Amino acid sequence: MHPWSWWAWALGVAAAVSLTTNPLLLALVALAVTAVVLLRRTDAPWARSLGAYFVLAGVIIAIRLFFQVLVGAGFGTTVLFTLPEVELPEWAAGIRLGGAVTAEGLAYATYDALRLATLLLCLGAANALANPRRALRSVPAALYEVSVAVVIALAVAPQLIESVRRVRRARRLRGGAASGWQAVKAVVIPVLADAIDRSLALATSMEARGFGRTRDGSRPSPALTLLLLAAMIAATLGVFVFLAQPGDWLLAVGLLAFGVAGTIWGLRAGGRRLSVTRYRPDPWTPRDTAVATTGVLALILTLAANLRVFPALRNAFHPSTDPVTWPTLHPLMVAIALLVVAPLLLTPAPAQAARPAPAGRPA
Repeated sequence: MHPWSWWAWALGVAAAVSLTTNPLLLALVALAVTAVVLLRRTDAPWARSLGAYFVLAGVIIAIRLFFQVLVGAGFGTTVLFTLPEVELPEWAAGIRLGGAVTAEGLAYATYDALRLATLLLCLGAANALANPRRALRSVPAALYEVSVAVVIALAVAPQLIESVRRVRRARRLRGGAASGWQAVKAVVIPVLADAIDRSLALATSMEARGFGRTRDGSRPSPALTLLLLAAMIAATLGVFVFLAQPGDWLLAVGLLAFGVAGTIWGLRAGGRRLSVTRYRPDPWTPRDTAVATTGVLALILTLAANLRVFPALRNAFHPSTDPVTWPTLHPLMVAIALLVVAPLLLTPAPAQAARPAPAGRPA
């Protein structure tokens, strides 16, 4: 699979998740994303990073609920319990420490935290499924400098997780018995040293293989720069009009069409002055298009549900927290979850590396 097809699928699902607070839909999407990762990941080291994203998602939920209980706004009338309240000076008006904890406030904080945690799982799925080095080879030439920084930033978390596992495994093999703060210091320093060594080794190997680009000596014209800027502004305004003014369909579609077309043409024109070397480029196949389309369709369905012309759907995707109502599972949510898990039907299972057979016991 092309790495950017997985990123297109994950970003589409993440954008759809950001437009709902229904915990039932968020749970279905999280289960679907997890199933795709577990059944379609390879043996690469970064493919084992989803567990760390689950831990981080749990930490986010715990922190969000903790601050809601401690310094929450206190809206709602259903008081669950009351904490001792600390009196604050007048200059801290509007902030409280302790006090009544309501069911409405906890429900709002839980829904919001679940949305953020599920969004994080979507990005973690892309990191686990897409090869960051292959993704770097497939970017447009005009975005070479930006893409290098973006790919390296996206690869930081998987590489650090891989380094932590390797260092901890080495400590266990050497009989390391440190615990507490001593164990943290014994792991952090080798992990940072390992990350630096691997980065230097990667840079050296890329330089030795001639990875880079050459310029033709010309500078981009001011007209091309203005066109790219205008196209990006038009695309942003088109999304804003689409979300804020659902009735202005023609204006939103026109701005989006001009923005997308202008950006694509500007990137192609700007890329002609650069020549980026590629070794065995990854072809974009119809299967990659199908996988990316599933994420885009999930986003389109969620956008349609958020339009004001469908108030029933909007209420289902954003259940009330004041008063607290039990969230409902609309059939459209099931369709979105099926689109998220559709890559299992569109992609084959990855080939697993052959493992050596265990040695037999001596007679």
